[in-house]
Amino acid sequence: MAFPSLKSLLLAATIIAGTSFAAHAQVVYERGNDADPETLDPHKTSTVSEANILMDLFEGLTTYAADGSVIPGVAESWEVSDDLLTYTFHLRDDARWSNGEPVTADDFVYSFQRMLNPATAAQYAIMLYPIANAQGVNEGTMPPEMLGARAIDPSTLEVTLMAPAPYFLQMLAHQSTFPVYRPNVEEFGDTFVRPGNLISNGAYTLQSFTPNDRIVLVKNPMFHDAANVAIDQVNYYPIQDRSACMRRFEAGEIDSCSDVALEQLDYILANFPEAYREAPYLGTYYYAVDMRQPGFDDVRVRTALSMAIDREFLAEDIWANTMVPAYSLVPPGTNNYVEPPFLSFMNESILDREDMARELLAEAGFGPNNPLQVNIIHNAGENHANTATAIADMWANIGVQTTIEAQESASFYPYLQNGGEFEVARAGWIADYNDPQNFLFMLQSNNPSFNYAHYNNPEYDMLMEEAGRTPDLDARAQLLYQAEELAMRDEPFIPLMHYSSHSLVSTGLHGWDDTLQNFHPTRWMSLDE
Repeated sequence: MAFPSLKSLLLAATIIAGTSFAAHAQVVYERGNDADPETLDPHKTSTVSEANILMDLFEGLTTYAADGSVIPGVAESWEVSDDLLTYTFHLRDDARWSNGEPVTADDFVYSFQRMLNPATAAQYAIMLYPIANAQGVNEGTMPPEMLGARAIDPSTLEVTLMAPAPYFLQMLAHQSTFPVYRPNVEEFGDTFVRPGNLISNGAYTLQSFTPNDRIVLVKNPMFHDAANVAIDQVNYYPIQDRSACMRRFEAGEIDSCSDVALEQLDYILANFPEAYREAPYLGTYYYAVDMRQPGFDDVRVRTALSMAIDREFLAEDIWANTMVPAYSLVPPGTNNYVEPPFLSFMNESILDREDMARELLAEAGFGPNNPLQVNIIHNAGENHANTATAIADMWANIGVQTTIEAQESASFYPYLQNGGEFEVARAGWIADYNDPQNFLFMLQSNNPSFNYAHYNNPEYDMLMEEAGRTPDLDARAQLLYQAEELAMRDEPFIPLMHYSSHSLVSTGLHGWDDTLQNFHPTRWMSLDE
């Protein structure tokens, strides 16, 4: 019998390897996203477009399943004390950073302390305030070591709360509470989030980031559930123009679009109805009024502007019946709440409301000889532009002169969060967890990052703080109701509509479940070959 030569064996091995690669070609998901992230630092995040990416890169103590339910993440189990104040988390043995190092309880203690460090300037720092002494740490009156989070051992984390928080486990699935790798942060400082520097613990790692082009994530072999992650690479495309995303989707270049231009809804339903997804979305579309500006610090002016807005027209005509008119900040049906207090004029006809609005403006010193002039700023997008144009027409009916200014999404929210001045600004809030507190905390005076209106009402703050200390859910709900009642009277935020989510999803993309918070981590998805 003749034996093959070494050269023949190497050639055969090369052919087999090539065949194996072809049989297991990379699965690449082309994903449309609202905008480029301002940051990939979990502790400085603030937008939904950032959340989509960060949920692929990192994993918290808890995480979201495909159906939106909260499930174990880095913590495989936990116990809660009888008084609901102490949580003891047991970390999974196979939790690893992308460099192979174990994820430990100390990583979470460090990350919580970093998020609360005033130097970090975390937009979501107030979210950790339920943890004992978190507010003191964030305000610089207590050392970080006083925070109610400690590592009992490398795999056991104990967290002590100031008062029971029914949303706490949901909160820990939010991207701002994700851990970061301390040696990585200490070596690179603010640049630890750059490709080549970033070490993460989620299903994917960061391969490249080209602004205004795409962000490339690749499967993390160190992830504890890597064997069940079906998509090898996900490319995030920042497409603010919903029409452009739809055209690329139709051409087969994009597998999903995070939003659609609603004036094209008829075309979408006529040409690829099976791809359109619409679902309830726990959020509120609103206008913030900068109360630092002369005239806009007058509640009569804010109320008049709110009264003159025909929310039913916005929801039905501008948003093609895909939104619900909003007369409260907290959406009806939110967990741990009662029916919210609605704006007092909700049941009045729009004509009667316009008459009342003119009277309020006249009382405030505005009229034909001295018309109120308003500038609306909004982030780029056809739907936001159409909404602003419609509202400007409505305000013209009460003698208000309106100009409109569109801004790039990547810089719009940072401008608001950093105290930028305006008169009226478009904004939206999608719940981080299903609880009224997550809407109402925005208007607390000690929350400058999200209190765009710069509302400062000591009575409101007192009610929110008392609600945070109240363990009885019914009593807590009543306190939150009283706080929202004040907000609906003062109207620093003008609620316009409650959201629905609108997406385009390829029929070949599986695992995109419609959820109340519209989270869709890539780890749960698969693509047809």
